[in-house]
Amino acid sequence: MSEEKPGFGLSADVKSKLLNRLSAQMANRPAAGVAAVEAPAPVSSRPALGHPSVLEEIAMLRRAGDALGLESPFFRVNEGLPTPWSVIDGRRVLNFCAYNYLGLNGDPRVTAAANAAAERYGTSVSGSRIVSGERQVHRDLEAALAKVYQADDAIVLVNGHATNVTVISHLVGPGDAVICDALSHNSIIQGAQLAGAKRRSFLHNDLADLDRVLGEFGDTVKRRLVIVEGCYGMDGDAPDLAAMIPIIRRHRAHLMVDEAHGLGVLGERGLGVFEHCGVDPREVDVWMGTLSKTLATCGGFIAGSVEMVEYLRASAPGFLFSVGMPAPTAAASLEALRIMLAEPERMERLRTNGQVFVQAARAAGLDVGETLGRAIIPVIIGSSLRTTLVADRLWKRGIAAQPILYPGVPERSARLRFFVTSEHAPEDLRWAVSEVANALAEVGQTTPQALADLKTKLRK
Repeated sequence: MSEEKPGFGLSADVKSKLLNRLSAQMANRPAAGVAAVEAPAPVSSRPALGHPSVLEEIAMLRRAGDALGLESPFFRVNEGLPTPWSVIDGRRVLNFCAYNYLGLNGDPRVTAAANAAAERYGTSVSGSRIVSGERQVHRDLEAALAKVYQADDAIVLVNGHATNVTVISHLVGPGDAVICDALSHNSIIQGAQLAGAKRRSFLHNDLADLDRVLGEFGDTVKRRLVIVEGCYGMDGDAPDLAAMIPIIRRHRAHLMVDEAHGLGVLGERGLGVFEHCGVDPREVDVWMGTLSKTLATCGGFIAGSVEMVEYLRASAPGFLFSVGMPAPTAAASLEALRIMLAEPERMERLRTNGQVFVQAARAAGLDVGETLGRAIIPVIIGSSLRTTLVADRLWKRGIAAQPILYPGVPERSARLRFFVTSEHAPEDLRWAVSEVANALAEVGQTTPQALADLKTKLRK
């Protein structure tokens, strides 16, 4: 996969045009040393920066909050650790908004590892890895992650979203194809767009549709990269990796798996979707993951062949031209990974808690979709408006559960997303489900005409 791609410098033709334009501008300047500056247009006459549809969506959300007398559910301030009971915006609430899946964010051993690294290395490595930012703790973390996936090597980057963007766009390019699940994360889509490759999606977890899409390319592309997630962040389900791999091999494609939500969640030991599906991890070409969920810090990683990792280390823009990961971050993640592997009882508590929530939700008639009942459990309500109303009622009753609205999900599948951790108490989970059912019943009493009138008001 490590094929060289053309550089991004300006062509001779473009340089010539720019020089000609510059010469013409200089010839028309009013006097030596005095620049010709046009008066700026009045601010009010210039279009606002940003995509108009997004700006309108933000404005509509504000109008909705004002019309309904609702507090914004976004950007609330958590005043301490992301524990099951947290103080958020000055209120003690049962917290389902943190992906601290195994409770390792705040574990004294993880904090101590970060503190020791800060004392030794400081809070920044003050340089890109290739120049002066390399630290032994980076290499130790990469070796530990590679071992999880039985890979030759691994590389860590400072941002999870940017890991997908820079790696996908650097592994493939024009003349290739990226095929991803219809519910893929934004970072995957952004990476595929930046690559300049042909882009196709297949129906969520639909292997027959994946086979069809792969077959459509024939000999029109050089490389095919299929990208799926080990555990989907909005739905809490997983692909059938064991059945998927033979299809991908038959089409001579490569496979990349995003394990952002899978590591520490799926599998008996928390090793992720390959353990969950009983697959040899070496059957996957590119393993991607983040450090911000189970591993309690921030950043991303790639694990795979030594050739691919060396290629990324030497030339991936998001790694090469970025400051190296702070040593305290790497040390904390390394300690979190060590604890995860040494204490499988944390995964067992997570599995138990997930099933407690799912069973109670289904008994109450709530729609939890196809979730596996581990860390991510949606309660699908339907409209964004009803979802917002339910979330507000829960907040006022002491439960923090984030509404996921259009365009984050299709309008007809707006939902509340519950991050269940190993540290939640079963009785708190059952109480939360009962309050969701109560709030949903109350919102359901709102007449369709009242909702229609409100929507009309919001659009004015």
